[in-house]
Amino acid sequence: QVQLVESGGGLVQAGGSLRLSCAASGRTFSSYALGWFRQAPGKEREFVARITWSGGNADYADSVKGRFTISRDNAKNVVYLQMNSLKPEDTAVYYCAAARTYYGEQVSRYEYWGQGTQVTVSS
Repeated sequence: QVQLVESGGGLVQAGGSLRLSCAASGRTFSSYALGWFRQAPGKEREFVARITWSGGNADYADSVKGRFTISRDNAKNVVYLQMNSLKPEDTAVYYCAAARTYYGEQVSRYEYWGQGTQVTVSS
């Protein structure tokens, strides 16, 4: 079992940067693929980025490609989301999630979720 706790959200002006962190408990952290998702008010939760078990591969939603970078440190049990050139449309609650046997974009296939951290980008 994995417990996930996000941090690093906040209020930032358009064009600014934030780095989100997601700390995980459990000794099998490196066995899980990890993803970042976000949910804006009135919208469905959507995929943002994912990273493989080893950290060797990562994929991004088209809307964040070139601006966001996902990374993980298996020694520290932490996954990061570096967000640059932020836009007002990036405003949402950001969640990290873990999947033992799945590497993809489907929300329902991720087994464990954090509580979320709010990111607000002002124009």
